[in-house]
Amino acid sequence: MSDDMTLVREFAATQSEPAFAALVERHLGLVHSAALRQVGDAHLAEEITQAVFIILARKAAALGPKTVLSAWLYRTTRYAAADALKARRRRQAREQEAHMQSTLNEPDTEIFPRSNATEADWAQLAPLLDDALNELGETDRTALVLRFFENKTAREIATVLRMEEGTAQKRVARALEKLRVRFVKRGVTLTATVIAGAVAANSVQAAPVELTVKVTAALAKGTMIPGTITALLKGTMKTMTWLKFKFAAGVGVAALLVGGAATIVLSGEKSDGYPASASSPFQLRLVLDAASTDSDTMTFSLSNRASGKVFQETVHLQKKSLLDQSAIRSASVSTNAFIGQPTDIVVDFTLTPNGKKQFAKITRENIGRRLAIMVDGNIVSAPVIRSEISGGQGQISGNFTEEEAKNLAVKISQPVEK
Repeated sequence: MSDDMTLVREFAATQSEPAFAALVERHLGLVHSAALRQVGDAHLAEEITQAVFIILARKAAALGPKTVLSAWLYRTTRYAAADALKARRRRQAREQEAHMQSTLNEPDTEIFPRSNATEADWAQLAPLLDDALNELGETDRTALVLRFFENKTAREIATVLRMEEGTAQKRVARALEKLRVRFVKRGVTLTATVIAGAVAANSVQAAPVELTVKVTAALAKGTMIPGTITALLKGTMKTMTWLKFKFAAGVGVAALLVGGAATIVLSGEKSDGYPASASSPFQLRLVLDAASTDSDTMTFSLSNRASGKVFQETVHLQKKSLLDQSAIRSASVSTNAFIGQPTDIVVDFTLTPNGKKQFAKITRENIGRRLAIMVDGNIVSAPVIRSEISGGQGQISGNFTEEEAKNLAVKISQPVEK
């Protein structure tokens, strides 16, 4: 049986209908189940599923050989579902205004098919699963998708992720534990074993039979795509383009994935013992896995931009600050304007030569760990470090007003009192 990317390359080169049909058959359940969980509407989930596979067809030639297709489809479904929910909210608001109705919301209908063995557990997990998965790092999320959405063995996961089988087993176990911790923060206290069983049994359900026909028919030449799906396509692809553009914007600037209420995109590189002052209004501190004598416990607001939901997260921070504002040479206010997105007011800053070296060392030695960004003793964000960052420039955004951004720029430009 051909692997996913062989089929993708075959379709991209020859527009092979059998190759694409095989991909649809293989992944339809995953995409439809994820869409249904996130939007709670069977009809809308079908439209999202069709949009995701049309996007796959359009982007097939651009997908690299190392792409893990199931993870790519899951992520694209996430974008499409968020766009669909946003469009639905806008539509409901317009209808509310037009018809002068007090409310258009009706009680949610139970639509999640469940295994009898884990029905109560799945009832708790299903509404939270995709938000929790979205907060994990890309490799952790991919490992869980492969293991519990596609029921891959450790050996198969190791092959896909290009690592040793033992390492793949540990990766899945660690990712599952991180997922469990995120559920605990949302009030669901199930063991990792129970979570694994419930997700494996229920996360991917068979899609409606007729949906396969709709998806493949949508790609046939001369087929007219419904306006609602066309709008989904445009919105989702615009989001994907914007995210790619945002990641690439600024030569030499790497991105830290957002984990909290604000975004921080930093660039930095080594230096030993860069002592951060407790009086500094700007600090970077590592997030630890558990409380210890060397940690402080703090709570901050965690927002998910895709769903608009806000949660309180409690984290354990290493007491020692790894970097403070004495590493910042200058800071100023500017604006970011990305295609299809509102303009952000941001604070740009440049690190000192020593700060640049130190930040590269911090990011190089802590890839995969979370780093808390603190301003005035409060956690602004706690993103995951994706790679070594060595550019020496950065940007902080967090829904600032212009006055707030100016005050922050002045504050972090001032010398630290030692």
